[in-house]
Amino acid sequence: MGDLVNVEVADAVAVISLNRADSLNAFTSELRADLAQALHDVAADDSVRVVVLTGEGRCFSAGADLKDISSERPVADQLQEEYRPVFTAIAELPVPVIAAVPGFAAGIGMSLVLQCDLVIMAEDAFLLSPFSTISLVPDGGLNWMLVRHLGYKRAYQLSIEAERIDAARCIQLGLANKSAPADELRSAALEWAQALSQRAPLALAATKKVMRHAMDNDWDSSYDLEAKLQNELLGSADNEEGIAAFLQKRKPEFKGK
Repeated sequence: MGDLVNVEVADAVAVISLNRADSLNAFTSELRADLAQALHDVAADDSVRVVVLTGEGRCFSAGADLKDISSERPVADQLQEEYRPVFTAIAELPVPVIAAVPGFAAGIGMSLVLQCDLVIMAEDAFLLSPFSTISLVPDGGLNWMLVRHLGYKRAYQLSIEAERIDAARCIQLGLANKSAPADELRSAALEWAQALSQRAPLALAATKKVMRHAMDNDWDSSYDLEAKLQNELLGSADNEEGIAAFLQKRKPEFKGK
């Protein structure tokens, strides 16, 4: 992995930071590759129970670096071969991924934020889908995510009008979970992550799996999957520990087994 992504692991929390602050963390081929590798490495680390994804400097990400777009390679290839593995990795990680958004997240940076499981934003931060201003279509799965979060009419309006969606409205619309003062964003994200890391990791993984399935599948298949997962979890060591701790009125100590 190169130096365009920082990874720090402590107390069961991995912090992955985009590190092109001088270019507003805009995505190049190298940054995409480094982020994909960072997510791969974190997925292989059994000590990690929560991931925080953020950006160094003034913002989360300004989106794709327009200077890096090559006419020699179709952008569809970049989206399928370089970006898609990143989005897939986030969805398939068995731990919660929290996006911590300083400043703003624009373009495919906004897509990356919304692909995460949870979102905390600086109070002065905003999300922006600016594609219509440069005659492009939202990408990185942004159309799918916005329509499912907001419904077609509101999603279409926010995209074609390239409206800045501030943190308070993101929370109102369900695009973000919470906000924090800008100078407290990272500490608030870490505090949240550490609290989640104390919860039963098998339950968090199973709930993520079935809820992501439910996003684009029917009730019957979602019901079937949750029944299957519940059957697998019931009687596990962590399930027995949770019940014992509840009856003994103490804090459970989950092992992920």
